[in-house]
Amino acid sequence: MAQALRDLHDVELVGLAAAGGRREFGELVRRHGSAVRALLRRMGAQPALADDVAQDAFLLAFEKCAEFRGEGTFAGWIKRIAARLYLKRISKEARYVAESATEEAAPVVDSVGRVDLDEALKALNEVERLCVSLCHGAGLSHPEIAAAMNLPLGTVKSHVKRGLDKLRLRLQPEPLAHRSASHVG
Repeated sequence: MAQALRDLHDVELVGLAAAGGRREFGELVRRHGSAVRALLRRMGAQPALADDVAQDAFLLAFEKCAEFRGEGTFAGWIKRIAARLYLKRISKEARYVAESATEEAAPVVDSVGRVDLDEALKALNEVERLCVSLCHGAGLSHPEIAAAMNLPLGTVKSHVKRGLDKLRLRLQPEPLAHRSASHVG
């Protein structure tokens, strides 16, 4: 039975879950749970909060399975649900304050030259990180982000652009000449 579930497409699993199939929905959670939690962590959630919000998102998705039309991926749909739930939760705790990052940090690369997106995202201020994560991680449009965060559309666009510009700078690998010079010794 478990192998049969693994062979089904997400859309088929959602259809079966909409008819009350808990095992089928469990397979969707198995497939997409870690990606949802990773998105929430990139948005700034601590591990326990990411787990709680992901669980709430999957519970809500199970209740609303019949509303999934298959026009996009299930992964995108569940990430949007989780992102909106996270925004609701943090908006109750604090107001968004646009802060400007004052430090120019070095690129986030390991000894092999691989970039670390999670570390780079930590360099963004909270609003930039949320806007970039919602846009490029959860697939929300700028107007959807503006409505969810109660910010003007132009402000959201600015935060996304500024955040992406900062990420580009942080994620650029060091020039080869600079790297080799630092290893000579």
